Amino acid sequence: MNNFIKLFTKLQAIPFYPVAHPGKTNGSFTPKLQRPKYLLILLASMSWFVAPPIWATSAGEYRQQGLAYRQQEQFPEAIASLQKAVELEPHNVSGRVLLGWTLHLARQEAEAANALLMAFYLNPQDVPALNALGIVYLVSGDLPAAAVTHTWAAALQPDNEIAYYNLSLTYQRMQQHDWAIATATRAAELEPTNPHPLVALAIAHHSKGNESQAEQTYQQVLRLDSRFGDRTFLDLDLKRAAFSPNQIQLAKQVLSKSE
Repeated sequence: MNNFIKLFTKLQAIPFYPVAHPGKTNGSFTPKLQRPKYLLILLASMSWFVAPPIWATSAGEYRQQGLAYRQQEQFPEAIASLQKAVELEPHNVSGRVLLGWTLHLARQEAEAANALLMAFYLNPQDVPALNALGIVYLVSGDLPAAAVTHTWAAALQPDNEIAYYNLSLTYQRMQQHDWAIATATRAAELEPTNPHPLVALAIAHHSKGNESQAEQTYQQVLRLDSRFGDRTFLDLDLKRAAFSPNQIQLAKQVLSKSE
């Protein structure tokens, strides 16, 4: 809504200007003041700039509203809508996962873990809930809980790339280098076009002292996406991908040796 208010204020400042009256045909014109036509076009399309209205009445509508708020990174509004959806449908596992993940995106990790634990209690075999909960544990530094959660998720769904990838990051931080290499390798096999499992594999090799394998793996990363040769990009991207600050530095070290 704030974005639209700013836009509307700017549009209101657009001056009137004279145009010929359409009824005149004698070469003269009668001044008529109006704003440019594009003002009407922009106002007609204002729904693109306005936050979702308070129209929700059902749990499903509140979830849609919450997702719309989240897409605009309006996290307090998104969380409020998704919490209302959970209140209306407390046994809806997916609704609790949406709430938990949104809390995670808002960096409210303790609240996110609580919401996702409730989803897990409702259905201990819900893989999306386990994936999200494991990531929250990982970024919060609760490595044993992250390892157990992602291991269960991988057992339930053997082609679960998310679980194997996050297990690799977890095991690397726990200095279980062989397990980190094995799980990163599996994640890369499951999603060969995603550079992140390969970065995880590269730092796992590096941590074990396998410098040649680390460099070769990172060269694969660069062939997939040249942006991973930009250290500023690594700072932003790897943080979003659940790498710890120390793991980001390790990735930069491997990059330096791979150039």
